Amino acid sequence: MRTGTKQIINGVKVVAMACVMLFAVNLQVLYAGSKKDSTSKTEAKKMRVVTSIVPLSFFVKQIGGEHVDVTVMVPPGANPHTYDPTPGQMTALGDAGMFVKAGSGIEFELDWMKKFTALNPHMVVCDASRDYRSRTMQGHGGDHVHEKIDPHFWLSPQNGILIANNIERCLATLDPQHKIEYAENRRMLEVKLGELSVEITQKLEGMKNRAFMVFHPAWGYFADEFNLKQIAAEKEGKELTPKTMQQVIDQAKKYDIKVVFVSPTFSSLQAETIAREIGGVIQPVDPLSGDYIDNLRQAAEAFVASMQ
Repeated sequence: MRTGTKQIINGVKVVAMACVMLFAVNLQVLYAGSKKDSTSKTEAKKMRVVTSIVPLSFFVKQIGGEHVDVTVMVPPGANPHTYDPTPGQMTALGDAGMFVKAGSGIEFELDWMKKFTALNPHMVVCDASRDYRSRTMQGHGGDHVHEKIDPHFWLSPQNGILIANNIERCLATLDPQHKIEYAENRRMLEVKLGELSVEITQKLEGMKNRAFMVFHPAWGYFADEFNLKQIAAEKEGKELTPKTMQQVIDQAKKYDIKVVFVSPTFSSLQAETIAREIGGVIQPVDPLSGDYIDNLRQAAEAFVASMQ
């Protein structure tokens, strides 16, 4: 074969290989673009839901599943009685389709809900506490004692079932296309919460001493459901005076209490003083955990151990 002919053939082969490689690259780019577009469409279909506190995000995720993108206004470790949202959170709120509020009187919501709805008037507001039965707790105002609604209603498995029903209804109203899935997810969660309630009740069977002490009065609904007595040291986030401190110490001794339970978001200095005076210890229990079921289980175990 002549040299010129060989060169032409080799040239054709090089061009052909280059075309094949270019075709393969174009296929990869097209595939990647298609995949990216598909992912973007999937993400775009998710409903953006904002909850005021972490525990409510648990219910939205459990019921909404893959159809929701959930963020929380009061982040883990922050105090919903005093927290102020960041400018970034306020901006992101403008894209939310639904806001889930506790609706039970927590200070964060009382201070900010009107501003949230003014910022995003098209956002659906879901009241997680709709139809709940409120309880009161004593507070001190000067020399007078008055009653205040206890906002910590979510810390009870039975109220958890109510929250699940309220959130399912809101999601189904806003996204009827997936209402059957939301209903099934709610049903499964309701079974788990019912089993948790039975489990805690069984742990408490036969216990004569049913009083436990907390520094911040967050566990009243839990105590009501399981026939326990919550003794709270602090009222309305105010520091204890020497007089009220002594009253708390005397109560702890009356009920033979050796553990003072504290919330991670509150200072434990005065709780440590009480524990020292009664020859006891402090122990954390978190009323704002996102791991709702396990958290209530662990809190129950801690209360049981303190009452034995």
